[in-house]
Amino acid sequence: MKVFSGELSLRTRGKGTYEITHEVARLVSDSGIEIGQVTVFLKHTSASLILMENADPSARRDLERWFDRLVREDDPDFVHTQEGPDDMPSHIRMVLTRSSEVIPIHHGRMTLGTWQGIFVFEHRRDAHMRQIAITVMGNGPVG
Repeated sequence: MKVFSGELSLRTRGKGTYEITHEVARLVSDSGIEIGQVTVFLKHTSASLILMENADPSARRDLERWFDRLVREDDPDFVHTQEGPDDMPSHIRMVLTRSSEVIPIHHGRMTLGTWQGIFVFEHRRDAHMRQIAITVMGNGPVG
């Protein structure tokens, strides 16, 4: 079994979804692994990773608005607000989603569905630099 690792850096512009599918696919291709899996891990507690519709941006905007209604920034019960009113809501939104995704690899490519993409879901209002760890494991060319 072969293991390949890399890291991506992403500068967000505030709340929203940021597609990283192509960057992860490039690392999978660079790994030379033909069959296996890729693990994508976001190293933060106020942003998350999601697999989401990547054809129509309105699907992601609907998701973002829904999360804003689900976990409101003006909740008077929040105590953890040292970094501002979006601090605790960002942590809750991250817990409700995921910080990692595992995607199968066949024939050297991720087996995402036709309309699936990998996104960083930024939960903070301000811009942030986000770090994503990528690990590709599996077997190289058979032959």
